[in-house]
Amino acid sequence: MAISRRKALQLSGVTAAAVAISGCSKAKSLKPEQTTKPKTTYKAPIANAKGPRVVVVGGGWSGLSIAKYTKIFAPNADVILVEQRHEFVSCPLSNLWLVDKIELEFLTHDYLQAARENNYTYFHATAIGLDKKNRILETSDGDISFDYLVFAPGIDYDYSRWTDDIAFETRLRQEYPAGFIPGSEHLTLRNKILNFKGGNFILTVPSGNYRCLPAPYERACVIADYFKQKKLKAKVILLDENNTITIKKEGFQSAFDELYGDYIEYMPNTVINNIDLDNKIVETDFDEIDFEEAAFYPHVRGAKILERVGIAKDAKNMLEGDINTLTYEVNGEKDIYIAGDSRPMGFSKSGNTANSEGHFVAKLIAQKINKTREIKWESPTTTCFSAISIEPERAIYIYTQYAHNKTDLAFNFASTTSSEDWLKDGEVNASSIYQWAAALYTDMFSK
Repeated sequence: MAISRRKALQLSGVTAAAVAISGCSKAKSLKPEQTTKPKTTYKAPIANAKGPRVVVVGGGWSGLSIAKYTKIFAPNADVILVEQRHEFVSCPLSNLWLVDKIELEFLTHDYLQAARENNYTYFHATAIGLDKKNRILETSDGDISFDYLVFAPGIDYDYSRWTDDIAFETRLRQEYPAGFIPGSEHLTLRNKILNFKGGNFILTVPSGNYRCLPAPYERACVIADYFKQKKLKAKVILLDENNTITIKKEGFQSAFDELYGDYIEYMPNTVINNIDLDNKIVETDFDEIDFEEAAFYPHVRGAKILERVGIAKDAKNMLEGDINTLTYEVNGEKDIYIAGDSRPMGFSKSGNTANSEGHFVAKLIAQKINKTREIKWESPTTTCFSAISIEPERAIYIYTQYAHNKTDLAFNFASTTSSEDWLKDGEVNASSIYQWAAALYTDMFSK
């Protein structure tokens, strides 16, 4: 069934993923060889706290929600959001901007506004270290003492399955960026698409729980539609390490077949063995594929700051946060938390999931500050819209929550619904995308 605009607003506190969701294996944190010592010798230019200080590292969908709602649930808290960017640019909906369907202004928001309207402090700096013993976060602009600390730094890329040559990795990052960390990557990719003259345009899908499961398939659809509208002799080659489409399979597969038969070549179960950037050839087990342009999306891992400060799991566990999966608290470290896309649980690495999860993490911290009764685990929610075409605008969606299995400690899907008949419901679903996004932006940046 289609989702109405009203329903989209109601579901804006929830999200969707479609990989097997498992409990997190127990693994020791990667510890630095030596105790991390302060990298700066001066205090950050921040006023002294008048209440318990809560420092949130990372101004994405999770960090923004945690900063805002911690202040709401614990008004006496002194909340500081540490973020290295000057402005917020949304990764969700960015595929539509890549093909010139929406304005960048719709995706771009003001950290200063969020801080003003929600009575916390935005501090522009990069987290560079952690003195756990003395409760000090080290940043590029000075040290910040804390009572409670939350890391919500998002993802980093892991190119190790393609190369161990740093020079080659640098070329991949600069010449063919993945486009899943907002900013320059998206600008580069947009220019590639808008200036494309024809030939093969390669996109890749990593295996595992990568950021935004449906996004590579959505991106293939909207780029193919853009090429189609421009009547280019062009084809999107989608190389997928997975043996099938990982989410919303019925909707995406039917779009590939019925709308883009001449514009998308979908190749599942395809592992890249070599990338020849000079001759623009990708080698797999069975093919050599030439390309004119590409965006290579590697595997993802937890943000590197977690490894640097000794609160990450091992490489087998994607170097994600080493936390109690019900309380988000770092194992062995009181009052230090990890949330958002660096979490180790198999939830969808998506904006809506991180936002709803942030509400819960804020409750956990406020409960400690307020010294009230402990609260039970609450599931994040996943509402995820994916564009199928841009002319006309059509979309599919999925919604799910998660259930915790106390026996095997796994997290499973619960209450999942979807709308994948884009021919019947696609235009209604597409109109709801903007209502959904506006509701989430309001939740993070306004009172």
